[in-house]
Amino acid sequence: MNHQEYVAEREAREPAFREARQALRPHYEFRRALIAARLRSGLSQAQLAERLGTTQSAIARLETGQSTPKIETLCKLARVLDIRFEITPNGLTIAA
Repeated sequence: MNHQEYVAEREAREPAFREARQALRPHYEFRRALIAARLRSGLSQAQLAERLGTTQSAIARLETGQSTPKIETLCKLARVLDIRFEITPNGLTIAA
């Protein structure tokens, strides 16, 4: 059984698991879009950190979900990566 099959099977038998995944989906999609935007810009985590005036480990924490960005950080990310953020009832999204 691969990971996708395991998740699908567990979601089918455990409504709480399915609900938890749905609740976390916006956070996951934000991190995925942030990583994609950084890679499209051709920047490493260290290079992005330097442009933002922070550390590589701070960028890693953003990308792994270990920290939540402040508004100021989102503004800097938008400027450096040439993206925009949209906050909706479904969460925070990134548009290139």
